[in-house]
Amino acid sequence: MASLNEAPSRQKGAVLMCLSAFLFSAMQIPINMSGTSIPIMEQVFFRNIVTLFLSFILIKRAGGSLFGTKKNQPLLFVRSLFGFLGLITQFYAVAHAHQGDVSTLMKLSPFMITLWAAVFLKEKIEKIQIPALLVAFVGAAFVANPAFNSNLFPLFMAFLCAFFSSVSYTLLAYFKNKVDGMTIIMHFSTFCVLACIPFMIYDFVMPDWKELLLLILIGVFGGFGQIALTYSYRMAPAAEISIYNYSGIVFSIILGYVFLGEVLDITSMIGCGLVIIAAIITYIFSGKKSNAQ
Repeated sequence: MASLNEAPSRQKGAVLMCLSAFLFSAMQIPINMSGTSIPIMEQVFFRNIVTLFLSFILIKRAGGSLFGTKKNQPLLFVRSLFGFLGLITQFYAVAHAHQGDVSTLMKLSPFMITLWAAVFLKEKIEKIQIPALLVAFVGAAFVANPAFNSNLFPLFMAFLCAFFSSVSYTLLAYFKNKVDGMTIIMHFSTFCVLACIPFMIYDFVMPDWKELLLLILIGVFGGFGQIALTYSYRMAPAAEISIYNYSGIVFSIILGYVFLGEVLDITSMIGCGLVIIAAIITYIFSGKKSNAQ
């Protein structure tokens, strides 16, 4: 009976992961539009300050814990640290390497999550998950069209981003039923804001009204995307839910076409199709497995 009740939870987790991917894809638009004039640390600061205030208000209204219990602090700190390092390496790689190369390397994260979930969370890797991940990754490569002719260091940063993110997201799944989701978000946002302040003061640029609006949009999209991401990992196994993160590729192409005038080509369309197919296969298989149990 318990497994039957998991099906709606898995569906909600898939929806939340897709919503998170959409919001993070939308966040890339103001990041791109403000990136030529606003320093990285200032962008990261605004990416998290909105989330900090939002989570603080929600936790206070619910009477919850702002930063969690003492026994959970070591792993909460690790989650926040790796999440922060994931943001920094992502922003650096995006700014210093070809986007196709960066996007492809960062999409190694779901493979790593599947591995960590199996080793540390003792999740069973289903037969369909690895082929589905491979199909999604090939789709990502079609979209990104990597040439791998960027400088080696930015490419290494993109790989580190995938690694840091995979550890951070695996810990989100670990904290299920241990730490409230908003507490995790509050801890992460506070860590990022405090870590950014010294660098931001040193290299601060006073934004004009347009840049300020873009920074606020980075915070809003990033904040709600973070909330959706955190709760998606609480509703389904990490190895299963991570594949839906590839839906962000589809959203990025559509949003880039609409807002940035980026060109849609045949390889991008093929890549989108492969990503969608992989997600559908995973969704159908997960549903059948839950019903069979």
